[in-house]
Amino acid sequence: METAELKATSTIESTHPAVVHFTARHTGGVTNEAERAVRLFYAVRDGFRYDPYQIDLTVGGMKASRTLEIERGWCVSKAVLLAACCRSLGIPARLGFADVRNHLSTARLRERMRTDIFYWHGYTEMLLDGKWVKATPAFNIELCEKFGLLPLEFDGSDDSLYHPFDAAGNRHMEYVTQRGAYTDLPIEEIIQTFRKEYSFGDWKPEPHAPSFDEDVERETSR
Repeated sequence: METAELKATSTIESTHPAVVHFTARHTGGVTNEAERAVRLFYAVRDGFRYDPYQIDLTVGGMKASRTLEIERGWCVSKAVLLAACCRSLGIPARLGFADVRNHLSTARLRERMRTDIFYWHGYTEMLLDGKWVKATPAFNIELCEKFGLLPLEFDGSDDSLYHPFDAAGNRHMEYVTQRGAYTDLPIEEIIQTFRKEYSFGDWKPEPHAPSFDEDVERETSR
């Protein structure tokens, strides 16, 4: 019987043709399950720009196929894509969530959020060699270099979670509350929390807003 950690859902589209194609392209010829997971982690981490300005908290906006289409995402949508890819290969995967205090952000994002707490920060959990392993594919390598962050690596056996300090030794990420693991995206719970904590819940993309990359480039070049 197929377990919940292997089933396709409305967002974790493990059977979607685009997801299947992307997965095959990055794991072709590899038979070792852990190595497949590692390759998918790096493909999602670096193949899609981290962009918290274009969050679309709808089922359509959070689909794995949508992230493939627009080639960018935020921590949750990229975790959804990684989980979908793993499930497409028969690797059990689920979504993990935590509230984190992020000491590095842009002025625009801080103004909108009015806090340095990122609620429902997302990552992926995969069942590899009999144990659940956490992997965080959010920040692409180019963004890490601009921000002076230590890029997260993943070896398929140890958890890959944010470092408490950046490359210069400054505070970077602090895990405040662990929310646990989910077999599907709890989108309504996320919306309710965003509406309560950020005074908005229906966070929509802003097509004419300055890009996150542009803001990072400007602020880090000062």
